[in-house]
Amino acid sequence: MGLFHCPMGAAYYDDDPCIDCGLCTATSREERIEASNKLRAYLRSHAPRQSAIKKIAVAGKGGVGKSTMVTLLANALRAEGYQVLVLDTDESNPGLYRMFGLAQEPEKMMVMLDRFAPDGLGEDGEWLKRDEIGLDDIPQKYILSRDGLKFLMVGKIEDPFQGCACLLANITRELMQKLVMKDKEVVVVDMEAGIESFGRGVERGVDTVLVVVEPSFESMALAEKVTYMAEGMGISRVKAILNKVTSEEIREKMTEELGKKGVKVIGKVYFDSELNAAGFEGRPLTNSRATEDVKAIIKALLSEAV
Repeated sequence: MGLFHCPMGAAYYDDDPCIDCGLCTATSREERIEASNKLRAYLRSHAPRQSAIKKIAVAGKGGVGKSTMVTLLANALRAEGYQVLVLDTDESNPGLYRMFGLAQEPEKMMVMLDRFAPDGLGEDGEWLKRDEIGLDDIPQKYILSRDGLKFLMVGKIEDPFQGCACLLANITRELMQKLVMKDKEVVVVDMEAGIESFGRGVERGVDTVLVVVEPSFESMALAEKVTYMAEGMGISRVKAILNKVTSEEIREKMTEELGKKGVKVIGKVYFDSELNAAGFEGRPLTNSRATEDVKAIIKALLSEAV
């Protein structure tokens, strides 16, 4: 299929996951729109009923505080008695593990890749080919654990000419679709910035999308696109978290503007200088006003999912 990335994960036209939408063979804008509508309708009609929260994708524009929010959300879920798997899929942000007080990175899952293997996975990636994957099925060398938290990293683009992040996205998509979470287990995924992952269908395996929004036109416009794409995948639980809010007036304006765009707000996090200092120094996030704001967001999210 050349440069095309099938949202269904088909390697070629008429491959098993192919639904014959025609997106990969479309040659005009009209054909692409028709194929995209067919794909969206299929995904919506085949989407599982979403009740319990098991898999959360955290999205947003670059610089909105996505990784910080992932850390706060994971800590709040742990406080609610959940065992949390944090999956770092952002191929550029290097410091998420430090925010959890981890001294080193785990082995990156990208070491499983084999450029000469038909499916891109070497022998170390056999476990990823299973139909269902539990937390205990993930090899321990890829996981760092601490106080009810498991940390997993897909990989980073670290060298020139290393290539694009497409194969890293494929690993994320495979894992998220096959991962089976038990009661009181949840995975929080730090997605790459922007909407490219939605174009690849990476988020298809999640039941919840939280888009982090800062007080800017670009951030709110992206939240509208993320909502449109996530709902087109059949994900009904799509919420915005307002971040870096400086006043109640700003919160009201953001909520109003997002409402006009069809974006539902689950909560807000006020600007917190302590978070900025921790991020600048690369140290773990400590209790702060933001911590309490996110605890309220988690309680609201969990209450909606009952």
